[in-house]
Amino acid sequence: MHTMAAVRKPKSTSSVQFLPVNLFGSVMGISGLSLAWRQASTLFGTAPIIAEVIGIAAILVFIVLSIGYILKWILYPRKVMNEFTHPVSGNFFGTITISILLLSSVLGSYSQALGQIIWIIGMASTLTLSYIIVSRIINGNLELSSAVPAWLIPGVATIDIVVAGGTMPFPWVREINLLSLAIGGVFAIVFFTMLMSRLIHHAPLPAGLKPSMIIMIAPFEVGFLGYTNFVQRIDPFASILFYFGLFLFVVLFFKVFKKSIPFGASWWAVSFPMAALGNAALKYAIFEPSWVLIALSAIILAVLSIVLAVLFIRSIYMLVHGELLNG
Repeated sequence: MHTMAAVRKPKSTSSVQFLPVNLFGSVMGISGLSLAWRQASTLFGTAPIIAEVIGIAAILVFIVLSIGYILKWILYPRKVMNEFTHPVSGNFFGTITISILLLSSVLGSYSQALGQIIWIIGMASTLTLSYIIVSRIINGNLELSSAVPAWLIPGVATIDIVVAGGTMPFPWVREINLLSLAIGGVFAIVFFTMLMSRLIHHAPLPAGLKPSMIIMIAPFEVGFLGYTNFVQRIDPFASILFYFGLFLFVVLFFKVFKKSIPFGASWWAVSFPMAALGNAALKYAIFEPSWVLIALSAIILAVLSIVLAVLFIRSIYMLVHGELLNG
Protein backbone atom coordinates (compact mmCIF):
# COMPACT_ATOMS: atom_id res chain seq x y z
CA MET A 1 0.00 0.00 0.00
CA HIS A 2 2.85 2.37 0.86
CA THR A 3 4.50 1.54 -2.45
CA MET A 4 1.29 2.26 -4.39
CA ALA A 5 0.86 5.58 -2.56
CA ALA A 6 4.43 6.54 -3.38
CA VAL A 7 3.82 5.78 -7.04
CA ARG A 8 0.57 7.73 -7.19
CA LYS A 9 1.79 10.82 -5.32
CA PRO A 10 3.96 12.33 -8.11
CA LYS A 11 1.01 12.23 -10.52
CA SER A 12 -0.87 14.91 -8.55
CA THR A 13 1.48 17.80 -9.26
CA SER A 14 -0.97 20.55 -10.20
CA SER A 15 -0.14 23.41 -7.86
CA VAL A 16 0.28 27.17 -7.65
CA GLN A 17 4.02 26.55 -7.34
CA PHE A 18 4.00 25.79 -11.07
CA LEU A 19 2.19 29.01 -12.02
CA PRO A 20 4.48 30.49 -14.70
CA VAL A 21 5.05 34.23 -14.74
CA ASN A 22 4.66 34.27 -18.52
CA LEU A 23 0.91 33.70 -18.05
CA PHE A 24 0.71 37.44 -17.38
CA GLY A 25 1.19 37.68 -21.13
CA SER A 26 -2.50 36.77 -21.30
CA VAL A 27 -3.39 40.03 -19.53
CA MET A 28 -1.28 41.94 -22.04
CA GLY A 29 -3.00 40.26 -24.97
CA ILE A 30 -6.55 40.62 -23.62
CA SER A 31 -5.94 44.27 -22.64
CA GLY A 32 -4.52 44.94 -26.09
CA LEU A 33 -7.55 43.29 -27.68
CA SER A 34 -9.84 45.53 -25.61
CA LEU A 35 -7.96 48.64 -26.76
CA ALA A 36 -8.11 47.38 -30.37
CA TRP A 37 -11.87 46.96 -30.24
CA ARG A 38 -12.12 50.42 -28.69
CA GLN A 39 -10.41 51.78 -31.80
CA ALA A 40 -12.61 49.57 -33.97
CA SER A 41 -15.66 51.34 -32.56
CA THR A 42 -14.22 54.58 -33.96
CA LEU A 43 -13.19 53.16 -37.32
CA PHE A 44 -15.97 50.65 -37.99
CA GLY A 45 -18.69 51.79 -35.62
CA THR A 46 -18.71 48.53 -33.65
CA ALA A 47 -20.50 48.45 -30.30
CA PRO A 48 -18.31 49.90 -27.48
CA ILE A 49 -19.61 47.17 -25.17
CA ILE A 50 -17.30 44.67 -26.92
CA ALA A 51 -14.21 46.56 -25.76
CA GLU A 52 -15.68 47.01 -22.28
CA VAL A 53 -16.42 43.30 -21.79
CA ILE A 54 -12.94 42.31 -22.98
CA GLY A 55 -11.42 44.97 -20.72
CA ILE A 56 -13.29 43.61 -17.71
CA ALA A 57 -12.00 40.14 -18.59
CA ALA A 58 -8.44 41.49 -18.65
CA ILE A 59 -8.89 43.05 -15.22
CA LEU A 60 -10.31 39.83 -13.76
CA VAL A 61 -7.53 37.69 -15.25
CA PHE A 62 -4.92 40.07 -13.82
CA ILE A 63 -6.50 39.90 -10.36
CA VAL A 64 -6.64 36.09 -10.41
CA LEU A 65 -3.07 35.73 -11.66
CA SER A 66 -1.81 38.31 -9.16
CA ILE A 67 -3.42 36.47 -6.25
CA GLY A 68 -2.00 33.19 -7.54
CA TYR A 69 1.51 34.55 -7.99
CA ILE A 70 1.50 36.30 -4.60
CA LEU A 71 0.56 32.95 -3.04
CA LYS A 72 3.42 31.33 -4.95
CA TRP A 73 5.76 34.04 -3.65
CA ILE A 74 4.61 33.44 -0.05
CA LEU A 75 4.56 29.64 -0.16
CA TYR A 76 7.43 28.98 -2.56
CA PRO A 77 9.75 32.03 -2.43
CA ARG A 78 12.74 30.08 -3.73
CA LYS A 79 10.84 29.07 -6.88
CA VAL A 80 9.93 32.71 -7.52
CA MET A 81 13.54 33.79 -6.99
CA ASN A 82 14.80 31.05 -9.31
CA GLU A 83 12.30 32.18 -11.93
CA PHE A 84 13.31 35.83 -11.53
CA THR A 85 17.05 35.14 -11.81
CA HIS A 86 16.70 32.71 -14.73
CA PRO A 87 18.21 34.18 -17.95
CA VAL A 88 15.03 33.38 -19.92
CA SER A 89 12.03 33.35 -17.56
CA GLY A 90 13.33 36.40 -15.68
CA ASN A 91 12.54 38.56 -18.69
CA PHE A 92 8.88 37.57 -18.50
CA PHE A 93 8.48 39.53 -15.26
CA GLY A 94 8.19 42.43 -17.68
CA THR A 95 4.79 41.06 -18.65
CA ILE A 96 3.54 42.06 -15.18
CA THR A 97 4.61 45.69 -15.49
CA ILE A 98 3.36 45.93 -19.08
CA SER A 99 0.02 44.52 -17.93
CA ILE A 100 -0.22 47.29 -15.33
CA LEU A 101 0.53 49.93 -17.98
CA LEU A 102 -2.07 48.56 -20.39
CA LEU A 103 -4.67 48.22 -17.65
CA SER A 104 -4.14 51.91 -16.86
CA SER A 105 -5.50 52.63 -20.36
CA VAL A 106 -8.38 50.19 -19.86
CA LEU A 107 -9.31 51.64 -16.46
CA GLY A 108 -8.73 55.21 -17.64
CA SER A 109 -11.93 55.08 -19.65
CA TYR A 110 -13.86 54.63 -16.38
CA SER A 111 -11.81 56.90 -14.10
CA GLN A 112 -9.13 59.26 -15.36
CA ALA A 113 -7.60 59.62 -11.89
CA LEU A 114 -7.45 55.85 -11.37
CA GLY A 115 -5.87 55.37 -14.79
CA GLN A 116 -3.21 57.95 -13.96
CA ILE A 117 -2.38 56.32 -10.61
CA ILE A 118 -2.09 52.87 -12.22
CA TRP A 119 0.09 54.33 -14.98
CA ILE A 120 2.49 55.89 -12.46
CA ILE A 121 2.80 52.53 -10.67
CA GLY A 122 3.40 50.76 -13.99
CA MET A 123 5.89 53.39 -15.16
CA ALA A 124 7.99 53.22 -11.99
CA SER A 125 7.99 49.42 -11.84
CA THR A 126 8.79 49.12 -15.55
CA LEU A 127 11.82 51.42 -15.39
CA THR A 128 13.07 49.64 -12.26
CA LEU A 129 12.68 46.18 -13.77
CA SER A 130 14.30 47.25 -17.04
CA TYR A 131 17.31 48.51 -15.11
CA ILE A 132 17.62 45.21 -13.22
CA ILE A 133 17.22 42.97 -16.29
CA VAL A 134 19.47 44.99 -18.59
CA SER A 135 22.15 45.23 -15.87
CA ARG A 136 22.02 41.47 -15.47
CA ILE A 137 22.33 40.81 -19.20
CA ILE A 138 25.39 43.02 -19.67
CA ASN A 139 27.27 41.44 -16.75
CA GLY A 140 28.88 39.12 -19.27
CA ASN A 141 29.40 35.36 -19.61
CA LEU A 142 26.23 34.93 -21.69
CA GLU A 143 26.58 32.93 -24.87
CA LEU A 144 24.95 34.34 -28.01
CA SER A 145 23.21 30.99 -28.41
CA SER A 146 21.28 31.76 -25.21
CA ALA A 147 19.69 34.87 -26.75
CA VAL A 148 15.91 34.46 -26.93
CA PRO A 149 13.06 36.76 -28.04
CA ALA A 150 12.10 37.27 -24.38
CA TRP A 151 15.19 39.49 -24.09
CA LEU A 152 13.14 42.13 -25.91
CA ILE A 153 10.44 42.31 -23.23
CA PRO A 154 12.15 44.63 -20.68
CA GLY A 155 13.18 47.06 -23.43
CA VAL A 156 9.80 47.01 -25.16
CA ALA A 157 8.17 47.50 -21.76
CA THR A 158 9.63 50.99 -21.48
CA ILE A 159 8.09 51.95 -24.84
CA ASP A 160 4.73 50.86 -23.43
CA ILE A 161 5.12 53.66 -20.90
CA VAL A 162 4.62 56.06 -23.81
CA VAL A 163 1.89 53.91 -25.39
CA ALA A 164 -0.19 54.12 -22.21
CA GLY A 165 0.92 57.56 -21.04
CA GLY A 166 1.59 59.60 -24.16
CA THR A 167 -1.11 62.10 -23.25
CA MET A 168 -0.77 62.15 -19.45
CA PRO A 169 -1.27 65.71 -18.14
CA PHE A 170 1.70 65.84 -15.74
CA PRO A 171 4.33 68.53 -16.42
CA TRP A 172 7.17 65.99 -16.11
CA VAL A 173 5.65 63.35 -18.36
CA ARG A 174 7.33 64.56 -21.58
CA GLU A 175 10.82 63.87 -20.22
CA ILE A 176 9.75 60.49 -18.81
CA ASN A 177 8.33 59.56 -22.21
CA LEU A 178 11.54 60.64 -23.94
CA LEU A 179 13.59 58.61 -21.46
CA SER A 180 11.36 55.59 -22.03
CA LEU A 181 11.54 55.88 -25.82
CA ALA A 182 15.32 56.22 -25.64
CA ILE A 183 15.78 53.14 -23.45
CA GLY A 184 13.31 50.98 -25.33
CA GLY A 185 14.34 52.12 -28.79
CA VAL A 186 18.08 51.65 -28.41
CA PHE A 187 17.90 48.34 -26.56
CA ALA A 188 15.32 47.04 -29.02
CA ILE A 189 17.81 47.67 -31.84
CA VAL A 190 20.68 46.03 -29.94
CA PHE A 191 18.75 42.95 -28.80
CA PHE A 192 16.93 42.54 -32.11
CA THR A 193 20.28 42.48 -33.91
CA MET A 194 21.61 39.88 -31.47
CA LEU A 195 18.49 37.75 -31.90
CA MET A 196 18.72 37.84 -35.68
CA SER A 197 22.36 36.78 -35.47
CA ARG A 198 21.44 33.95 -33.10
CA LEU A 199 18.60 32.72 -35.31
CA ILE A 200 20.76 32.84 -38.43
CA HIS A 201 23.99 31.34 -37.11
CA HIS A 202 22.90 28.99 -34.32
CA ALA A 203 20.52 26.09 -33.80
CA PRO A 204 16.76 26.78 -34.07
CA LEU A 205 14.84 27.64 -30.93
CA PRO A 206 13.34 24.72 -28.98
CA ALA A 207 9.68 24.01 -29.78
CA GLY A 208 8.53 25.46 -26.45
CA LEU A 209 10.13 28.82 -27.24
CA LYS A 210 9.04 29.11 -30.86
CA PRO A 211 5.75 30.95 -30.09
CA SER A 212 7.86 33.67 -28.47
CA MET A 213 9.37 34.47 -31.87
CA ILE A 214 6.32 36.66 -32.52
CA ILE A 215 7.70 38.95 -29.79
CA MET A 216 10.21 40.11 -32.41
CA ILE A 217 7.54 42.26 -34.08
CA ALA A 218 6.80 44.07 -30.81
CA PRO A 219 9.62 46.66 -30.95
CA PHE A 220 8.31 47.88 -34.31
CA GLU A 221 4.57 47.89 -33.61
CA VAL A 222 4.87 49.08 -30.02
CA GLY A 223 7.47 51.54 -31.29
CA PHE A 224 4.94 52.80 -33.84
CA LEU A 225 2.30 53.27 -31.14
CA GLY A 226 4.68 54.92 -28.68
CA TYR A 227 6.27 57.21 -31.25
CA THR A 228 2.97 58.36 -32.75
CA ASN A 229 1.52 58.91 -29.26
CA PHE A 230 4.47 61.15 -28.49
CA VAL A 231 4.59 63.20 -31.72
CA GLN A 232 0.80 63.03 -32.27
CA ARG A 233 1.13 62.31 -35.99
CA ILE A 234 2.05 59.53 -38.42
CA ASP A 235 5.14 60.41 -40.42
CA PRO A 236 7.34 58.29 -42.75
CA PHE A 237 9.44 57.01 -39.83
CA ALA A 238 6.31 55.71 -38.09
CA SER A 239 5.15 54.10 -41.33
CA ILE A 240 8.51 52.32 -41.72
CA LEU A 241 8.17 50.89 -38.20
CA PHE A 242 4.65 49.67 -38.92
CA TYR A 243 5.35 48.07 -42.28
CA PHE A 244 8.52 46.29 -41.21
CA GLY A 245 6.70 44.86 -38.19
CA LEU A 246 3.90 43.73 -40.50
CA PHE A 247 6.36 42.09 -42.91
CA LEU A 248 8.12 40.32 -40.04
CA PHE A 249 4.79 39.08 -38.68
CA VAL A 250 3.91 37.48 -42.02
CA VAL A 251 7.34 35.78 -42.11
CA LEU A 252 7.09 34.49 -38.54
CA PHE A 253 3.41 33.55 -38.69
CA PHE A 254 4.06 30.49 -40.85
CA LYS A 255 7.01 29.44 -38.68
CA VAL A 256 5.14 29.68 -35.40
CA PHE A 257 1.56 28.59 -36.07
CA LYS A 258 2.15 24.90 -36.63
CA LYS A 259 0.36 21.87 -35.22
CA SER A 260 3.73 20.34 -34.38
CA ILE A 261 4.30 22.90 -31.61
CA PRO A 262 2.52 21.69 -28.45
CA PHE A 263 0.14 24.07 -26.71
CA GLY A 264 1.15 25.52 -23.36
CA ALA A 265 1.38 28.76 -21.39
CA SER A 266 4.23 29.84 -23.68
CA TRP A 267 1.69 30.35 -26.50
CA TRP A 268 0.43 33.49 -24.77
CA ALA A 269 3.68 35.12 -25.93
CA VAL A 270 2.03 35.65 -29.33
CA SER A 271 -0.93 37.60 -27.91
CA PHE A 272 0.46 41.01 -27.09
CA PRO A 273 2.68 41.44 -30.17
CA MET A 274 -0.35 40.59 -32.31
CA ALA A 275 -2.48 42.99 -30.25
CA ALA A 276 0.15 45.70 -30.79
CA LEU A 277 0.02 45.02 -34.53
CA GLY A 278 -3.78 45.22 -34.48
CA ASN A 279 -3.79 48.50 -32.55
CA ALA A 280 -1.12 49.94 -34.85
CA ALA A 281 -3.08 48.96 -37.98
CA LEU A 282 -6.30 50.44 -36.62
CA LYS A 283 -4.59 53.66 -35.58
CA TYR A 284 -2.93 53.93 -39.00
CA ALA A 285 -6.28 53.40 -40.73
CA ILE A 286 -7.95 56.07 -38.56
CA PHE A 287 -5.26 58.62 -39.45
CA GLU A 288 -4.95 57.55 -43.10
CA PRO A 289 -8.38 56.14 -44.07
CA SER A 290 -7.48 54.40 -47.33
CA TRP A 291 -9.41 51.25 -48.24
CA VAL A 292 -6.19 49.20 -48.14
CA LEU A 293 -5.40 50.17 -44.55
CA ILE A 294 -9.03 49.78 -43.47
CA ALA A 295 -9.23 46.29 -44.99
CA LEU A 296 -5.84 45.35 -43.51
CA SER A 297 -6.83 46.51 -40.03
CA ALA A 298 -10.10 44.55 -40.23
CA ILE A 299 -8.26 41.36 -41.21
CA ILE A 300 -5.68 41.74 -38.45
CA LEU A 301 -8.38 42.47 -35.86
CA ALA A 302 -10.30 39.35 -36.93
CA VAL A 303 -7.19 37.15 -36.78
CA LEU A 304 -6.22 38.63 -33.41
CA SER A 305 -9.69 38.00 -31.96
CA ILE A 306 -9.74 34.39 -33.18
CA VAL A 307 -6.23 33.63 -31.90
CA LEU A 308 -6.94 35.08 -28.44
CA ALA A 309 -10.29 33.28 -28.22
CA VAL A 310 -8.57 29.98 -28.99
CA LEU A 311 -5.77 30.68 -26.48
CA PHE A 312 -8.30 31.58 -23.78
CA ILE A 313 -10.50 28.54 -24.34
CA ARG A 314 -7.57 26.11 -24.49
CA SER A 315 -6.02 27.63 -21.35
CA ILE A 316 -9.28 27.26 -19.43
CA TYR A 317 -9.56 23.67 -20.66
CA MET A 318 -6.01 22.89 -19.48
CA LEU A 319 -6.66 24.58 -16.13
CA VAL A 320 -9.86 22.59 -15.51
CA HIS A 321 -8.09 19.35 -16.40
CA GLY A 322 -5.10 20.12 -14.16
CA GLU A 323 -2.63 20.49 -17.03
CA LEU A 324 -1.90 24.23 -16.95
CA LEU A 325 -0.27 24.29 -13.50
CA ASN A 326 1.41 20.93 -13.80
CA GLY A 327 5.02 20.31 -12.87
